[in-house]
Amino acid sequence: MNPTGASGVFAREFDGLGRAVEVGFAGGRVISVSFPAEIPADARPDHELLDRIGAYVRGERDEFAEVAVGLTVPTDRRDVLEALRTVPYGEEVSVSRLTRLAALDADDPDDLRLVRTALDENPIPILLPDHRVQGGPYTTPGEVRDALRRVEGL
Repeated sequence: MNPTGASGVFAREFDGLGRAVEVGFAGGRVISVSFPAEIPADARPDHELLDRIGAYVRGERDEFAEVAVGLTVPTDRRDVLEALRTVPYGEEVSVSRLTRLAALDADDPDDLRLVRTALDENPIPILLPDHRVQGGPYTTPGEVRDALRRVEGL
């Protein structure tokens, strides 16, 4: 387990995804989630969040809402990703709708570009669920995104 405030890299393979999930922590906050083909040699397998992700992949509803994240992205992208985090389990939104959720103008090409950039550079997929956005772009790889969408009935 990862004590509060600890840092490190944790990873575990999940059959339902066909990939490993790697989670990076700094100061007890999640700073990255990725989906490597193989578990990195320096990653530890035991962490409560990986247990929860495993249960989620097996169909247990989890919003991960209280999981502390550490976003190190520009403020405008942070606003988009924080809006993305509010999209409920089992629901999907369009890029235009996400733009409005982030208090941006869905008719402004610059605002739409900002939202697409934030999605494309999302450092914490699953916790910031880009798989719930119709028409992406996505940080989550296609086969993982499809699996997550199936889990949530999308």
